[in-house]
Amino acid sequence: MQLNYHILDVFTEHRFAGNPLGVVRDAGQLDSTQMQNIARELNLSESVFIVPSSRPAHSARLRIFTPAKELPFAGHPTVGAAVLLGELRTADQGADQDGIIILELTAGTVRVGVRVRNGHATYAEFDAPRLPAEAGVLPPIETLAAALSLIPSEIGFENHRPSCFAAGNAFGFIPVSTLEALARATVDPQHWAAAFSEQGLVGAYLYTRQAGPSAPVFHARMFGPDVGIPEDAATGSAAVCLAGAIYHFDRLPDGSHRRVIEQGVHMGRPSFIHLTTIVEAGKLVTVRIGGHAVRVAEGIITV
Repeated sequence: MQLNYHILDVFTEHRFAGNPLGVVRDAGQLDSTQMQNIARELNLSESVFIVPSSRPAHSARLRIFTPAKELPFAGHPTVGAAVLLGELRTADQGADQDGIIILELTAGTVRVGVRVRNGHATYAEFDAPRLPAEAGVLPPIETLAAALSLIPSEIGFENHRPSCFAAGNAFGFIPVSTLEALARATVDPQHWAAAFSEQGLVGAYLYTRQAGPSAPVFHARMFGPDVGIPEDAATGSAAVCLAGAIYHFDRLPDGSHRRVIEQGVHMGRPSFIHLTTIVEAGKLVTVRIGGHAVRVAEGIITV
């Protein structure tokens, strides 16, 4: 069996930046083992397989794999697959196009707005299928610091403290005091299991800002060795969960709040995730993730 596949760089407007994504088209004949084998062969943080949707009105169903396991939801496969499908749909139309791509994921159905512009990277944006919810308690700061090769005093800023949030995938959120400490963080295998593996988390998401509570940019890193991702260049599902931490610790008022998350810089893959949180009547009601993606390569894979 031979299948078409594409490589896209996601959450960037430039090739060879952002988070690379493998997209395998017309993958309905593959079973889970074959998909996992292909994901391991491509060896990207995530690969997505496009299979037929359950409803004619929907564009496709997605199955998302890291090199080690299947995920119910992930942001950069959702953005990347929607960009590819949108570009393929409008390939013969020439003019700028706006459209909706409806994707079925294990975590729920997602409507993705896609903006195709000639001469520019395509942009996609979607509302998360699940809102972030608190998902347990992390071990003491001393344990977390040891697992990340930091000292305890470097964990926490303003009123942000370590927390767990999930929106399909659960992450440990580690606020780091400075950009310098964020750059120096690394996984210590001897202490990792006690801090994160035993909690059943996808990984540890480190984040910081060096301005006040209304600062528009967060800087982040995500380590996920337990799912085959030593470090991720851009983690959309974690960005969804970060909205829960921001809402909780910053006590966001009613309204629409926009942030940009910069990730992947320390890997030489700068990525920019656009995060919008909407608060109504004191409650977080919408989390929206957006970003650009560009096609880099395509080919045929033999199964």
